[in-house]
Amino acid sequence: MPSWDPTVYARFAAERGRPFTDLVARIAPGDAPSQPADVRTVVDLGCGPGDLTVTLARRWPQARVVGVDSSSSMLEQAAKLLDGEAADVRERVTFELGDVTAWEADGPVDVIVTNALLQWVPGHLDLLPRWMGWLNPGGWFAMQVPGNFSAISHQAMRDLTRDPRFFDRLQGVLRGTESVAQPSTYATVLAETGAAVDAWETTYLHVLDPEGRFGDDAVLAWVSGTGLRPVLDVLGDNPALGQDFLDSYGATLREAYPRRRWGTLLPFRRIFAVAHKVPARPVATEAP
Repeated sequence: MPSWDPTVYARFAAERGRPFTDLVARIAPGDAPSQPADVRTVVDLGCGPGDLTVTLARRWPQARVVGVDSSSSMLEQAAKLLDGEAADVRERVTFELGDVTAWEADGPVDVIVTNALLQWVPGHLDLLPRWMGWLNPGGWFAMQVPGNFSAISHQAMRDLTRDPRFFDRLQGVLRGTESVAQPSTYATVLAETGAAVDAWETTYLHVLDPEGRFGDDAVLAWVSGTGLRPVLDVLGDNPALGQDFLDSYGATLREAYPRRRWGTLLPFRRIFAVAHKVPARPVATEAP
């Protein structure tokens, strides 16, 4: 996993938060969203800085909410955020440092959410049945991953790693389209567990930085908080070489995603799946 800078990641918090909101809106525990008391335990795997995790506590006001992340810097930011919340939320939300590939619940869970995490986890399809196994009957699993690895923003980044200036240091650092599966694959894997599955994809058309804080480099500012992190980690000990990469990459982004007077348009495809662990129906027996 790459290192994370909560401040850089939060530059476009509204745009990054929208898929999470759209994902959670499709969760209807017990098919009765008007009865939130049925949800007692919620887990957010890959919780990041915690701002979205806290919304889960508001969605289900009777639930204990646990956020898990492998980044200590992200969890430090989450703890600061939690300090500013109401006492009721502080009492019900906790954050834990941990590797999601080894995560185990301390008991049955009603809702598991993972948002913009699994693209960093090779072999993550194997995790989904295990996580479904932690759910109570009637529980829900919800996931979202970016599906834009063939977009210019990512392809140009990978292409540049083959430049002789960077090849020796960056070869193999970035993953490609194999990072995530298609919606149909996630639907199949989850349905094989016996769950009822709703899978879909959406391409958001984000209008970035209408204020012009980042000039012509709004998309560069965006990827600096996410997809570019592995490159920045590797080149961090050589600022001159790192700047060469950013200069070349930034020029490509400016051409592909030109700034308009109203902002910079960034198409962003995302993949979603929600699985409902349908309670087992009692087997009918004949009367004697």
